[in-house]
Amino acid sequence: MITVLIGENSFETTRALEKIAADFAGMAEKFDGESLELSQLPDLLLGGTLFATERLIIIRHLSDNKQLWDVLPDWLEKVGSDTHVVLVEPKPDKRTKTYKDLKKFAEVQEFHLWSDRDVMLAEKWVSEEAKRQGLVLDKKLAQQLVTRIGMDQWQLYHAVEKLAVLSDVTPEVIDQTIEANPTENVFNLLDAALRSDTQKVSNMIRTLQLSQDPYMTFGLLGGQVFQLAALAVSDRPSSEVAKDIGAHPYALGKLAPFAKKLGRSGTKKIVKIFADADTAMKSTATDPWILIEQALIKTASV
Repeated sequence: MITVLIGENSFETTRALEKIAADFAGMAEKFDGESLELSQLPDLLLGGTLFATERLIIIRHLSDNKQLWDVLPDWLEKVGSDTHVVLVEPKPDKRTKTYKDLKKFAEVQEFHLWSDRDVMLAEKWVSEEAKRQGLVLDKKLAQQLVTRIGMDQWQLYHAVEKLAVLSDVTPEVIDQTIEANPTENVFNLLDAALRSDTQKVSNMIRTLQLSQDPYMTFGLLGGQVFQLAALAVSDRPSSEVAKDIGAHPYALGKLAPFAKKLGRSGTKKIVKIFADADTAMKSTATDPWILIEQALIKTASV
């Protein structure tokens, strides 16, 4: 039997491997495909052992070993029913003959990284994972957690782990316990500017300077301003706009009141403010954090 685990979602791949190993009575044999020699293939795929009638063989990154990857199709039909070969391939070349043959002879499971278009999937998964760990998270709390952390499944898992030991989880507890990802920090920064809270803007800038890259921060701010503009020029609900532009519906829902208040005219002014700041970043030697703060202070006055 041959199983191929494909995709860059290492969390789901790890879970799949754990399940396969748990269903196997013996000890798995693990190999790095890049360092395997051609002479090892017969023993790996056909040979038995003196200590077990069944074998579980896990090989990672075999596709990076071109010599073995190219000859693998010659061995696929020879793998016995008492041997379970698991190939872990984050990014195999799907154009190769070997991959196409594997699709015929093996069970192929794909685990893709989540993107902003998978928000509903992530929120559902968070609720289910929380339940598995003995924690009840309602829909709003799951939304808050995904918005605060992002789409990294490992980070979501560890956040649920951290919350699961607490007796009561509220929105305030999540804010106090779970560190926000850069996108969430940037959203709060723009939120403060849109509320004309210039003091909060300055305080947040001082904090972000200690750990964040200014160019990445500005890029994330630019993405938030784009989302604000998309809402301002559309007459449709924020959930539909989010789907169109591949954004988080919860985040756009929080931006929607500002877009409505500013209208197209006010939003256009903010877009120009950030366009001018972008030009200044590329053409002057001014500290980028100063340019970011100036852009946000100007936004506060729109």
